[in-house]
Amino acid sequence: MKVKVYDKNLQAAGDLDLNPKIFEIVPDAGLIEQAVRMQMANSRQAIAHTKTRGEVRGGGKKPWKQKGTGNARAGSIRSPIWRHGGITFGPRSNRNYSLKMNQKQWRKALYMVLSDKASSNNFLIFSELELPKAKTREMSAFLENVKGKLAGSSKKFLFVIPKKDETIEKSARNLRYAKVIKANSLNVVDLINYDSVILPKTSIEIIEKTYLK
Repeated sequence: MKVKVYDKNLQAAGDLDLNPKIFEIVPDAGLIEQAVRMQMANSRQAIAHTKTRGEVRGGGKKPWKQKGTGNARAGSIRSPIWRHGGITFGPRSNRNYSLKMNQKQWRKALYMVLSDKASSNNFLIFSELELPKAKTREMSAFLENVKGKLAGSSKKFLFVIPKKDETIEKSARNLRYAKVIKANSLNVVDLINYDSVILPKTSIEIIEKTYLK
């Protein structure tokens, strides 16, 4: 697949042949869904936590003697059937929501999403990607300019940079419709959540080096 490369003034600066092993993969909705579910599950934290009768404070003394009071037998005020007692089968913080997926399958799902972005004109490559200074206003103006080169429905933008760039990162962090990630840390969820991908030419080389193993 051949795509245009632009300079910082959004003028054509040549063409680039994208590797067909990454950017010409036919999407499979089932495989992509599996990758999304795995990533979302592995990032989930078990916050809700209830205490069992052995963890609730108090209840060490038998409430009343076993016989002769007319009350039902009771051994602890922290029994699960008592108010303020322990919880039976309640949510625990040691739950494990993680899922596993074959690494080849995950990479293929990543290739599918990248292929879809490239084929639908939501993949913009620059010879160099830089901003004059770290200002939200600069980033906002830049994104307004690049919209004309992308698909008309583009409203959220994902920057894929080759290495840490504080100017770009600081400029985008206050924009709810923009996010910056590194080329060696791609993930399916971010690629799906953001309409368009913006990256410099050097990021393509890192993507190929990182994921084509």
